[in-house]
Amino acid sequence: MASHRFWDPAIWFSVGVRRKPTGWLTWLVTPLAVALAVYVIVAATVLIIAPWELTAIFLCGIITLAFLSVGAFPNSNPERPSVLDYGLALASFATGVYFSLKSQEFVDRIALLSPLSDLDLAFGILMVLLTLEITRRTTGLGLTVIVLTFIAYNFYGHLLGGVLQHGEIDYVHFIDIMVYTTDGIMGLPARVAATYAFMFVLFGVVLYFAKGADFFFEIAAAISGGRPGGPAKVAVVSSGMFGMVSGSPTADVVTTGSVTIPAMKRLGYGGAVAGAVETAASTGGSLMPPVMGSAAFLMAEYTGISYRDIAIAAFLPAILYYICVYAQVHFRAVRLKLVGLDPSEIPSVSSSLRKGAVFFVPLTVLTVSLLYGFTATMVAIFGTLAVIVVSWFRSDTRLGPVALWNALAETTFRMVPVAGATAAAGLVIAGITMTGLASKFAHIVYGMTDANQFLALVVGGMLTLILGCGMPTPSAYILAAVLMGPLMDQLGVNLLAGQLFLLYFAVMSAITPPVAVAAYAAASIAEDNPMTIAAHAVKLALAAFVVPFVFVFGPELLWVGPLWKTAITFVTAAVALVLLAAAIERYSKWSDVWWTRLLLAAGALCMIAPDLRLTALGVAVVAVALVLNRLQMRLATA
Repeated sequence: MASHRFWDPAIWFSVGVRRKPTGWLTWLVTPLAVALAVYVIVAATVLIIAPWELTAIFLCGIITLAFLSVGAFPNSNPERPSVLDYGLALASFATGVYFSLKSQEFVDRIALLSPLSDLDLAFGILMVLLTLEITRRTTGLGLTVIVLTFIAYNFYGHLLGGVLQHGEIDYVHFIDIMVYTTDGIMGLPARVAATYAFMFVLFGVVLYFAKGADFFFEIAAAISGGRPGGPAKVAVVSSGMFGMVSGSPTADVVTTGSVTIPAMKRLGYGGAVAGAVETAASTGGSLMPPVMGSAAFLMAEYTGISYRDIAIAAFLPAILYYICVYAQVHFRAVRLKLVGLDPSEIPSVSSSLRKGAVFFVPLTVLTVSLLYGFTATMVAIFGTLAVIVVSWFRSDTRLGPVALWNALAETTFRMVPVAGATAAAGLVIAGITMTGLASKFAHIVYGMTDANQFLALVVGGMLTLILGCGMPTPSAYILAAVLMGPLMDQLGVNLLAGQLFLLYFAVMSAITPPVAVAAYAAASIAEDNPMTIAAHAVKLALAAFVVPFVFVFGPELLWVGPLWKTAITFVTAAVALVLLAAAIERYSKWSDVWWTRLLLAAGALCMIAPDLRLTALGVAVVAVALVLNRLQMRLATA
């Protein structure tokens, strides 16, 4: 094992090594993980627990596990925790016990009026320090630096001049708000992680243990495996299908990419392109109902919009995303003359359905539960129960006690980086609230863009992508929502459209350089440069950077307004994205030379705009481009 090189910046900017518990440590860690999962399930279904108490116990339990399962540095011992790790885990556990014993007192007290004891302050400071360290280990130094910057602003912002100045905040005030209220560490992001997000991750894990991912891959291979570029199309379809129920781009890349990426490379795709196809397809799963991802649950809680309404609104934009990705894959395959899978590797649709059609039942249960207005937590519980029931229809998918025990433990371990990041996001949000920074930021951007809605949206999208560098999607979204939300209101942007706009850019931060976490996951399988993979993935995911502007200026894409407008907007956008994909991939029948490609792309962008005049202009430009391309091809062959 390499020795620690504390002066090496790469050590500090990287996440800690992930450990798989072995030996006696398994007997310590796994029961704790299962117990925490059972606690969350019972709290969601049987007990009524105050939000602060629920979140505090959940976070302290998760952080305890995190110090045992994530090393301090990438070159830490991958098998055994260090003495420091054990010490920090014990401190986290002790903090959880203290919070649990005094939970009723903390729930009933009045913030800033009821005094905190010296012991309360000591455990509060310890909780902040533990949160910062586990954030650094699980997400890297990027989010940690942002949190520390906001903490410094809390303590020293009163020394600044101008609009950024705020009243003085001492350390007692800071700890009171940050730890002992539902505005800080125990605030909205961590509470969502302890409820909606945990339950939907459990649904995805149980589905995976029941071999639902295998079914999605088989049905995708049966549908599109034999077409040009078959493996890439299988990746798009299977990753989209599994991603819409797993809600985790990185998990989806690792799950389906381990099969699709080698298949693409074997049939002529370069490693970077193969990894990019999987990355773009998997990332889109966080935008596709019914599950979407943790950021969507945060959006529901933060805005007060029901998760059902968010899922319904997100459906058509997500379809447009996958149309664009699939079209680019197709046009590239045609141009490079890439063949499909060997017939012997393609299962029949009937055999695939015979083996796994029962897995459509949980999806139906999810969808129907959402439409009937059940809470997101109950929807996830119904879906999980449906998976368990249908798994018993076949002996090779049956989930017994051991499989369910492992699924509960795996769910808790998957929440480790999410929980740490959401706790850190709570620190930032509380700091923004205490100092009034959100309204000040909105004022600055409002003046900088001269109240121009389009420019303000561009700034908002760029800010979200920047915030997403080095932090998980939920953290990027909630910080952007807090900072940009007031500005969206000032500009008169529809609440649902504006927040979904920020959600899209938060999700895309997972594949946007310089820190593209989903691309790094694909790089290990594709054996290629993660930045090259990220660059190709951004091109494939072009729709995700264009479609949000469409539904902000034309909310009929979100089912707002008459159905005929929704239909026209969707159809024109779909056609425009296919044309744009053809221009990007140099599809010779439609755009053989650079100037016809430029015309085709310009016409497609005009068509996608939710304005009838621009759409008509786009249709005319596209028609001219196609005619000129045909003439140019005839002249070239004459």
